[in-house]
Amino acid sequence: MPMTDIARRVYDHTWKLDPIVRSLLDTDFYKLLMLQMIWGLYPKVDASFTLINRKLSVRLADEIDVNDLRAQLDHARSLRFTKKEMIWLAGNSFYGVKQIFSPDFLRWLEDYRLPEYQLEVRDGQFHLTFPGRWVDTTMWEIPALAIINELRSRAALKRYGPFQLDVIYARAKAKMWEKVERLKRLPDLRISDFGTRRRHSFLWQRWCVEALKEGLGHQVLTGTSNVLLAMDTDLEAVGTNAHELPMVLAAIAPSDEAMRAAPYQVLEDWKSYYGGNLLIVLPDAFGTAAFLRDAPDSVADWTGFRPDSAPAVEGGEKIIDWWKARGRDPREKILIFSDGLDVDMIEEAYHHFYGRVRMAFGWGTNLTNDFAHCAPELNPALDPISLVCKVSEANGHPAVKLSDNPEKATGEPDEVARYIRIFGNKDRVSHAVTV
Repeated sequence: MPMTDIARRVYDHTWKLDPIVRSLLDTDFYKLLMLQMIWGLYPKVDASFTLINRKLSVRLADEIDVNDLRAQLDHARSLRFTKKEMIWLAGNSFYGVKQIFSPDFLRWLEDYRLPEYQLEVRDGQFHLTFPGRWVDTTMWEIPALAIINELRSRAALKRYGPFQLDVIYARAKAKMWEKVERLKRLPDLRISDFGTRRRHSFLWQRWCVEALKEGLGHQVLTGTSNVLLAMDTDLEAVGTNAHELPMVLAAIAPSDEAMRAAPYQVLEDWKSYYGGNLLIVLPDAFGTAAFLRDAPDSVADWTGFRPDSAPAVEGGEKIIDWWKARGRDPREKILIFSDGLDVDMIEEAYHHFYGRVRMAFGWGTNLTNDFAHCAPELNPALDPISLVCKVSEANGHPAVKLSDNPEKATGEPDEVARYIRIFGNKDRVSHAVTV
């Protein structure tokens, strides 16, 4: 799409409040993979999700009209999977696997709709919660985040006309292309779009993905986590699983011992549904050190790890050491880096690990929402913020994420302290939260 057309559409959006989420496929692929497993194994479990703004200095409810937010959330609730989308999900191959989604699951999915939500404003912040069955509420995470982030972008740009917007987007386009030129210098690079949840807008994410596709080619751009964009651009839909799985299983566990076993129960559940390249371990829900300390030896046979909250070099080295200690050759494994990546971080990890382990990079916010210095007078209104939507409760029990970075921990303080006593606090080091 030409840049001028994007500017014009953005200008129209500020007046018409066009729907931000137009399809239930406008989500990350891992949500559908997890949904099938939750539907199959945990259909009676309740799980509430809650919006968390880690940057409280940004008063979201002062920037975004709560009525606009309600309108967008209500529109998302009106959506259903279309016939075309269901045919694509049923007939397409994912990770080389045909019919990865079972016919029974797809029949259930045909009637799926996002459940009700609870929204209020307190002291300049949105208190947004999605209570209900886990199988229903899990799908709210991505559209809720995408809606709020795009509403914030629209509010920041509202004062501008189409020509001023065109200049802003031209600057962002040039900035994006400079990143592409740097990445082209890295032989054997593998990168994918992970930028849905904190994107500037859907139109901008689509432009960024198409720019990567043209600038880097299919051999470098391995896919996109956004299922709708994968379908529309003929790219691979990529992604595996997320922290909510061990968070829920630990929350509903009947004992401390069962809580410590929860991350490994997730792996058993996952392997019962998926195999091959989908066997990627996400180890940091309760701290990577605790995970590696207690992990069964069989985990070392999985395809790879995604270190998500420790610095890339530090986290990768610990996992490589763990593989070596169990007699596995790291060169046969893969590390997927995805935590707050910018081009500098991608280059650093690439050069550090090249030849020692297979690598892939999931590029998120810095790909799809980097407008710094493109409209200097608007900063920080266009700067992305660390906004997440996490499991807060499961079957009436509070849910917790410890992370490798205490700044990214979620949960009530007393519960966080209890989880630290159960899992340990080794190697959890605070550092700035990147988006």
